[in-house]
Order: sequence, then structure tokens, then C-alpha cells
Amino acid sequence: MRIMHISAECYPVAKVGGLADVVGALPKYQNAIGAMSSVIMPLYNNAFTNKHKFISIHDSQISLGNTKVDFSVLKLTESILDFDIHFIHINGLLFKDYVYSDNDTDRFLAFQIAALDWILTLNDKPDFIHCHDHHTGLIPFMTQESFKYESLNKTPTITTIHNAQYQGWMSYENLYKLPRFNIERVGLIMWDGMINPLAAAIKCAWRVTTVSPSYMEELKHNANGLELLLRAESAKAIGILNGIDSEVWNPATDTYIIENYKKTSIEAGKKANKKWLCDQFNLDESKPLFAFIGRLVGEKGAELLPYALDYALRSKDISVIVLGSGSKDTERQLFELIPRHTGNYNAFIGYDEKLSHIIYAGADFLLMPSRVEPCGLNQMYSLRYGTVPIVRRIGGLKDTVVDIGDNGFGICHNEVSIQDIVVAISRGKDFYKHQKEFKANRKHIMSIDHSWKVSAKAYINLYNSIN
Repeated sequence: MRIMHISAECYPVAKVGGLADVVGALPKYQNAIGAMSSVIMPLYNNAFTNKHKFISIHDSQISLGNTKVDFSVLKLTESILDFDIHFIHINGLLFKDYVYSDNDTDRFLAFQIAALDWILTLNDKPDFIHCHDHHTGLIPFMTQESFKYESLNKTPTITTIHNAQYQGWMSYENLYKLPRFNIERVGLIMWDGMINPLAAAIKCAWRVTTVSPSYMEELKHNANGLELLLRAESAKAIGILNGIDSEVWNPATDTYIIENYKKTSIEAGKKANKKWLCDQFNLDESKPLFAFIGRLVGEKGAELLPYALDYALRSKDISVIVLGSGSKDTERQLFELIPRHTGNYNAFIGYDEKLSHIIYAGADFLLMPSRVEPCGLNQMYSLRYGTVPIVRRIGGLKDTVVDIGDNGFGICHNEVSIQDIVVAISRGKDFYKHQKEFKANRKHIMSIDHSWKVSAKAYINLYNSIN
């Protein structure tokens, strides 16, 4: 079974969010159970690209409307991943020092067309083309409707929606840039008066998945305008919970953290990582350490954090560390809290992969007051490292975290509000005081298996169900 994943992100090559983690792990675990899974992604001008060497295996040209665009397909000169990965290189269009910008219409149109043109040349074509998010959303339409890809129209396409809030909207004037198709079929790519790649994918893909079962149900009622479409296409739609790469995210072997640990050495290991964090960020290690890691955007409920943390920190009986970037107002407000709560609070505005691992290892609690969380990986990382997740009941958070009040292991709240966040932190403080139960819970959550092994099998079963 040959599976070709097509994505704008893939860890460790280029990462903006959870999409990269999924595409960087799912093929690896699919290969481990006998599939032949690979990835196509754009070549960006980033640290990974500058560190490694590539060779060109295909050079050609595509038409983007009336414009001719040269492209190459590159591969790494050395095998450093557990799956094959190929890069679409388009100098001046894809080869940028960023993944996304305010106007990516031509960039990802060219990427999708070039990827399909290259697939046409392969002797061993994929049995399944697995597309991820709107950046690849026009591929199911093009393989089904574009004349030049007629030989691919019997190749099943699968679209995974990682975040339906972003749909790749573009004006009707861009229609001429697509490879020729029967114009009578134009309705397949239109939604609400615009070309909508995600809507096109939902209409044309053979199967549609979301990254958790609860998110699939939520999208039928709140999908940024696509609710009716998802309800209409529900017969071919299924939610499959994401996993995590349990080899990358393993406190026993993680090279980023200060001291490695297993369940049998969790107390000493977490203490060492917590001490490092508190020393580096001027925090009191004797107090429960609450952390937030993520984008400082409305989807994450981040604009409420400055107010909720300011209130919770008044009691001076907790420590808090924030790692993230996003809204400049939220960044400024979080930064301004530092002198007001010296010794109890600090923030790192930006992103640092090593620091994120140490926080998972050293924190006692992880805050995730999300408005939207299709799956969420951070809560799974925190469980793996023995850190109690504090989450809003939404999407994948609802599917993976059970409240301690319901014989579970985490702390859950229902609303995205300052009050709910503050109350959840207070519940965390109370739980921390009961050290016997708290330490037992730490060991328990480290045993919960959220690896990709189960999810990879679920995707293989999905592919098999198409045939």
C-alpha cells in the first residue's frame, strides 16, 4: 500500500503548529506496520534546509494561468527520517523564510499543481493520496476533474481537516490558474461566492477525516461557514484521534530535557527539570508550577490569560511560566505581568523547542483554555511527561482528558472565561496539596498510551474500507 501525504508542514522540516507534528509522525508509524508512506511538501528557506543537502530528481515547468513556473523535486542526500520525503522547490514563490503569509494563493496553487505533475511521472504511483488542510484542498478536485490528471481519477483521495477555521479562500478571478476542467463542474470548488479549497476537498475527497471524533461532531455545528456542507457529506466523514510520536516525546530519552526519567524515577526527574526552570526564570520551585505553551491567539483563549493569571497570582502561592507568541497586545500584557509578580511569574515571548520540552518535564500543570482545539497535542505531551492538563472541554481535549472529579486524571472546565480559568487553577492548587494522590496520578498519566500506533492502524483501516 503506497500512501502519499501532501502537506505544507512536516516536523522536523517546517513547523508552525500541530499539522507538522502529525505529518512528521503518521507516515513513520504507518511504515512500521507495513505501509509505504511518504510525504511531499514545499521547500522553504529555513534552518533545516540550510543544514542539509538535497539533490534534484525531477525538473519541469507548470502553468499557473498564463505564467510559466519552473519547479524541481528534491530529496535529501541522506536518510534521516523514517519515511521518504520529497520537496517541491519553486524559487521566488515557495522558497521563503516563512511557511505562511497574508497572501498564499499562488504559492500553494503552484505547490499542488507541481506535486500532481510529478506524481504523473512516477512508475509506482500512490495507491492513496492523503491531503492535509486547505493548502492541499484543491488536489481532490483536480484529480477528479482536471483533464491533465485523468489518469489519477481512480486514485482515492483523503482529506484531513486539522483546523477548519482556515479554508484558503480566493477570489473567482483565480479560476484561470487551475488546470483545465469542464467549467460546468465549477460549483465543486465554490462556496459562498468564492473559491474555497477546503470546501472543494470536502466535496471531492473520497473520505474526509478530522483529528478527533468530537471535533468532527462540533464542525457540523461550528465550521466557519461549512456546517451545512459537512452535515451533507457526513456519510464519508470520520474523526480519528491524532497520536503523538512516543519516541520523540519520551522523558526517558528526550535529549532536550535537563534530567531524563521514567515512572520509577518521575519525582527526581521532574524536580530537576522544575528546578532548572525556576532558576532560569526566577520562580519559586516550592510552589505548584502552572504553564502555558502555545500560540497567543483567540482560538487558544490566550487573550484571557493576562487577566486570569494576574488574578490567580495575587495569592502568591503558585508559580507560572508562559511560552508563546501571537497577538502583540497579548504578548505585551503578558510581558507587563513580569514585574508585577516577580518571583512567581515569567514569560518567554517567542518559541523555543528545547524550552517547550523542559516545561512539559518540569511543570506540574499545563493550561489549555482553548476556544477551538481540533485535537490538541500539548495535553498528550503533558500526560506523557507526568504533567496534569487543565483543559476546556472541547474537541480533542474532551476526547483525551477526564476530570479528577469524574474518576479521571486531569482538570476540566466548560467555558472560555477568566472565571473558569481561575477556578481551574484553584482546583489544581488544591490537588497539589494532596501530594500522595497527586504523585500517584503523575505515574498513572505517564502510562496512558496516546502514541500513533493506534491512530496509524485506524487510517490504514480507513484506506482499506475505500476498496
